[in-house]
Amino acid sequence: MNIATALVRGHLARTELVHEAVQTALDRAGLSYANAVLLFLSDHYAQEPNAALHEAARVAGCLQVDGCSASGLFTESAQAMSEPAVAAMVFGGDIQLKHAMPGDDPVLSFAAPGGLDLTWLESDEQRFGAIASDSDGQGPFRVWSSGRVQPSGHCGLSFGGVRLRIGLSQGARPLSEPQEITRVIGNDIMAVAGKMALGSLAQALPQIGQAIEGMPLHLFMAGITHGEPEDALAEGRYQLLPILSANPDNGIVTVPAQLAEGDRLFWAVRQPDAAEQDLHAMLDRLGSDTLEPPAFGLFFPCLGRGPGFYGGEDRDLALIAERYPELPLIGFYGNGEIARLNDMNRLLQYSAVLGLGYV
Repeated sequence: MNIATALVRGHLARTELVHEAVQTALDRAGLSYANAVLLFLSDHYAQEPNAALHEAARVAGCLQVDGCSASGLFTESAQAMSEPAVAAMVFGGDIQLKHAMPGDDPVLSFAAPGGLDLTWLESDEQRFGAIASDSDGQGPFRVWSSGRVQPSGHCGLSFGGVRLRIGLSQGARPLSEPQEITRVIGNDIMAVAGKMALGSLAQALPQIGQAIEGMPLHLFMAGITHGEPEDALAEGRYQLLPILSANPDNGIVTVPAQLAEGDRLFWAVRQPDAAEQDLHAMLDRLGSDTLEPPAFGLFFPCLGRGPGFYGGEDRDLALIAERYPELPLIGFYGNGEIARLNDMNRLLQYSAVLGLGYV
């Protein structure tokens, strides 16, 4: 095996943690040096990550060190949610990782919140990845490629010697069927199927035995379908948008995206059981036409998922481990997820993106 991971925790954000993580991963892979390293550092390193990047390159014997800072790191065998930590995945053999060029597809992509350039995001290449995160949303956020912090705040990476399969799980329970948005201005939804938007949402709530009064809005989502609406939910062809506000005086529901009349919308609620079932379905789709086991996995769930969402245990990681025992896996909890939907790269929320690599 020319691929392995390691995660090391400590009391302080020191380069010794980087040394131990990269060296342990090399030892587990049976490598004396790496072709490339995916390196994720906890946000404790974000203020000044250069020493950590230099140490990773020195220990790995390569300059191709790529990744970002994040709050909450994991591998297939360990997690670190709040303490200083380093997670590394090393690649050897015929596997290469390099700066993506036009035409490379798919492209592993990382961005800081302030570095999310729409021209970059909406390029023709299929992107998958996540947005750097921290514990309080204040930053700093760092993204690095080829061992250097990227001033642009984003990077795109292409694998060589690997075939990638990309899966997306959005994990909310639908409360209604897709219906036509009949009145909208920008991101203010006024009417759905001829009814006030808030009234339409309230009408869907009896499915979960709740009334609109007192319900936390952050649990509800507006789902926008792509393509034919009939099978959009079963096939995962939709984008979930968090509800920013709901005005009981005029019935307007506001979401963080520009919509158009004629778009199809369904209401949904975030629930752990629904998220777990959706991830299970995503794993089924990814493996539906192959018996070949993947060589490694890259997993990027939202900060809004994870152990806190699931009541203590990250069921997403447990499901992946159950499906693919001992699969080398690395990832982090992000500020947003990057995936392709309806032939367009999109920034998603409360989702999880999985890339499986085959050699």
